[in-house]
Amino acid sequence: MAGRFAPRPALPRSPQGGAGAPAPARDGHVVVPVGAPRRAPHPERVRTWVPDGPLDLGLVLGPLRRGPGDPTFRALPDGSVWRASLTPAGPGTLRVTQRAGEVRGQAWGPGADWLLDRLPELLGAADDPSAFVPRHRLLALTRHRRPGLRLARTGLVLESLIPSILEQKVTTGEAYRAWRLLVRKYGEPAPGPAPERMSVMPAPRTWALIPSWEWHRAGVDDKRASTVLRAVRVAARLEEAAGMPPAEARARWELVPGIGPWTSAETAQRTHGAPDAVTVGDLHLPGIVGWALAGDRYADDSVMLELLEPYAGQRHRAARLILLSGKVPERRAPRMPYGDIGRL
Repeated sequence: MAGRFAPRPALPRSPQGGAGAPAPARDGHVVVPVGAPRRAPHPERVRTWVPDGPLDLGLVLGPLRRGPGDPTFRALPDGSVWRASLTPAGPGTLRVTQRAGEVRGQAWGPGADWLLDRLPELLGAADDPSAFVPRHRLLALTRHRRPGLRLARTGLVLESLIPSILEQKVTTGEAYRAWRLLVRKYGEPAPGPAPERMSVMPAPRTWALIPSWEWHRAGVDDKRASTVLRAVRVAARLEEAAGMPPAEARARWELVPGIGPWTSAETAQRTHGAPDAVTVGDLHLPGIVGWALAGDRYADDSVMLELLEPYAGQRHRAARLILLSGKVPERRAPRMPYGDIGRL
């Protein structure tokens, strides 16, 4: 089609290659001059809060971490906990520290104010540990040893729902790897002075545009990938459920094909801090609860629910305390083999 378009005039270029000179290209990448202007950093927002009782940051925020390499979560040796979240106001980074009974939150990014406004709820301010009445000696001792346990409430649905979908029917290692790879590749860098390689999870539209082969490379089968895609198409409706009671929220989430009681419970535990959202359908939890409370390592869901019946309204908290007690049955079979469909 030569001659169809008029030639574009050459850009002005100074003899010394100054500000008017185009940046040279190397291997298809434009080299940015050293003196190029950069985007202004997001200002830091700060909030302090004094909890009304014991608070253990590790116990409260630990369930929000999806594996040791989670790009959205980092716990540092100085005692600080960092989280990168996609809030309704935009991406934000939150750093939480605790000194002498006072909690200090620092936040950066468009979502900074949103994160700080909800800092107390994130750290369990809406939770009522006194509502739990132990009926077993094991749970009474564990609660006494872990007085800082509170149930976090994030108020964000997709950041808990998507990794829970990735954890369906696979080992935790496979699910953590998939979450890590996808967030690092398609998320955006966490705002502010976040630790290296921290990322904010992708927006719903970005999840929807991930090619099928990238799901495969991350080890995610078509069934789980399709469930994520169905969820992000109605992301706004799912996020609305964060303001509903846990039972109503779970009912709405389970309207999406591929999201069942196991996934909705795992999500409600983090989004709502729901004390009664016990996980049903888990491979290991019934045996752990059965062993801790009745010496039955082969307990199924029905037996687990029967054993937890005295804790109605607080069954998830009871299960958390059982897991923290360390009383689990000895392993009698090899670990489930690690499968990487990305190599197929």
